[in-house]
Amino acid sequence: MDVIEIDDPADERVRDYVGLTDVALRRRREPAEGLFIAEGEMVIERARRAGYRPRSLLVGPAKVATVPTDLEPDVPVYLAGPDVLATITGFQVHRGALASMCRRPPAPAADVLATARRVLVCEDIVSHTNLGAIFRSAAGLGMDAVLLSPSCADPLYRRAVRVSMGEVFAVPYARLDPWPAALSLLVDVGFTLVALTPSATAVPLDGLEAGPGDRLAVLLGSEGPGLTRDALEAATVRVRIPMAHGVDSLNVAATAAIACYVLGAGNARSLDARTPR
Repeated sequence: MDVIEIDDPADERVRDYVGLTDVALRRRREPAEGLFIAEGEMVIERARRAGYRPRSLLVGPAKVATVPTDLEPDVPVYLAGPDVLATITGFQVHRGALASMCRRPPAPAADVLATARRVLVCEDIVSHTNLGAIFRSAAGLGMDAVLLSPSCADPLYRRAVRVSMGEVFAVPYARLDPWPAALSLLVDVGFTLVALTPSATAVPLDGLEAGPGDRLAVLLGSEGPGLTRDALEAATVRVRIPMAHGVDSLNVAATAAIACYVLGAGNARSLDARTPR
């Protein structure tokens, strides 16, 4: 393995890593150029195990020894000191290892749903932190896939990847477009659309019974407003998490974790509860 030292932050060879804290820039560049950034050796290894190919690695001096010994020979490994790393990326790279990874073509929603029985459907969730946490809950609590409305955040953005601890690579996902008309795709293949809402008229979550054979799609709304009227009207059933002490609702990531725990594969019972629209 050849390690290439970088002492000029403007070196074009490390262009993939420039301005990692500039969200607007990275949102434009990364999908357009077919790349994403994995941070930390554990996340890098999870991405590789999931079949994502590295374009390059950028490491600090303390992390040279952690570069995978089976790395493809044509993948360059760049070494930079802490100050140069910070100038390139825009932050102190405490984990000391970054990889620019190749994106894969987006999966069609129909393919993602083909073998799924439990899915999360996210509407307009723009926080990368919340989206990463949702993917981690989906992976750990028995969900088969995550579907995203067109305006949801990018699951492969660095913060989402980091918060998920690389679980975005383990859970199949796809975009649903047009929204919300594409929700009909789930209904057509036998999914019950379960909308989470704080409405007092909704069925308590633990009152919704669903067996392993039932196909459930759990709809989660954006931070603050929650699900739109159109999404709620498309749902088969509306459910709520009962709250105490006058609290209206939970953060969407916490809501997702509870819903995954109650309704995820292996946790649920036979579906017989319904609620009026």
